[in-house]
Amino acid sequence: MTPHVTVGMDESPESLAAALWAAEEASLLDVPLHLIHVEEWPVTAEVPVLSAESLVERYETLLRATADRVRDDRPGLDVTTEMARGRAPAELTAAANEAEVTVLGSRGLGGVVGFLIGSVSLAVVGRARRPVVLVRSGSASSGAGSGDPGSGSGSGSGIVLGVDIEQPCDPLLAFAFGEAARRDEELRIVHSWSPSPAYGYTVILDPGVGSGLGRKATEGLAEMVRPWRSKFPAVRVTEQAVVGPAAAALVDASRSAGLLVVGRRSRRSPVGPHLGHVAHAAIHHSPAPVAVVPFE
Repeated sequence: MTPHVTVGMDESPESLAAALWAAEEASLLDVPLHLIHVEEWPVTAEVPVLSAESLVERYETLLRATADRVRDDRPGLDVTTEMARGRAPAELTAAANEAEVTVLGSRGLGGVVGFLIGSVSLAVVGRARRPVVLVRSGSASSGAGSGDPGSGSGSGSGIVLGVDIEQPCDPLLAFAFGEAARRDEELRIVHSWSPSPAYGYTVILDPGVGSGLGRKATEGLAEMVRPWRSKFPAVRVTEQAVVGPAAAALVDASRSAGLLVVGRRSRRSPVGPHLGHVAHAAIHHSPAPVAVVPFE
């Protein structure tokens, strides 16, 4: 299938912000942009058939209007639209698995029966095998260098990447470095660490122990990043090994960023798709767009 960027559409401001962010991403990747709305099916008895038909017409109009706006903003960008039918999480996940990147609004109402797009987005993020970006209306940025008020852009700039040096995460690093290179943005890589409970009060009583652990974390981060610096020599990179919970550190760093990148382990739990607490916190609390990248 031809590489492309996909956007899940509804009538919310977040959905428009997502479409505008995705249009820039598609332009940077030099691939088509695909706009999709999922008509929830089967329609429940609570939704009259005529009402359902009018909703279909309304969403077809929304797709055309959004496509026209994107083409006006980015002449030459190939834009396609699709009205799909089925369950939104399943349909959007299937679409995400075929795309280079999928972009969704992080709030708003979606679907004939009134799904919160937040819950749909969360389901897609937890299942998709490809990167998914969640964009808010009024988020820190809807794309590097973007100043369109309608896009939800702001003053945020640069890309923040959260990594755990104890876990190989090449897909995560590849995505973040690629984004930084295409957007000509600084990449700030953050690793959070805390002393093992085995150290007990030793760290408090002997500050040298804490300093040694911090130095080890800093050196481990540098070692992880070194090969990627070589692959992307033009990318401006800063590294930080900070003490404390990773979720809090990344959310705080995202307040001045244009994009926050976090990982998700590609594994299944007995109760369904697994989304770690760091990614979960980033999705709910980061003011910047959040890219969730699955990795083994």
